[in-house]
Amino acid sequence: MHNDNEVMIAGEALLETACFGAGIPAEAEQELRLAGQFYQQDDKAEAHLYRALELAPRHIAVHIGLYRFYFYKGRLAEALDIAVQCLEQAAACIGVTADWRSVQRGDAEFDSYISILPRFYLFTLKAYGYLHMRLGNLDAGRAITNKLLELDPQDKLGGRVLIQVLDRIGKDEYDD
Repeated sequence: MHNDNEVMIAGEALLETACFGAGIPAEAEQELRLAGQFYQQDDKAEAHLYRALELAPRHIAVHIGLYRFYFYKGRLAEALDIAVQCLEQAAACIGVTADWRSVQRGDAEFDSYISILPRFYLFTLKAYGYLHMRLGNLDAGRAITNKLLELDPQDKLGGRVLIQVLDRIGKDEYDD
């Protein structure tokens, strides 16, 4: 006989594995593989990624694939669009509002080492802030990174480094 806690943990484990690849339709998984094979041919790789998205529109693994493709190709504005989708997916997975500004520390187990979904949300938030910074949206990047630090006060994900970089803009190495 299972107690409620065991059932909750089993349900959470299923959700986590689904968010990170389990449960993806075989056809969508094949499209992701083909996108990797054709990575050097942008048009082909992108077509396979969007075919995977068509086949599995809510599967986080597809969104992650798109994000990584755009990020590593230096197509940062497109990566930012996908980061928004990833952030929305991560928020849905942990049961918090889609508006990152409204998320509070107690809304999810952001310090948990057991549940990886809240940490995935934080990683996604960090990527979102970083992309804003790279695209010159420094105020937005700072606000997002400050939210990251609010949710991750021990700075396990390294958000303070991004703030330090922002604080150094326009200063030479001898300024304090």
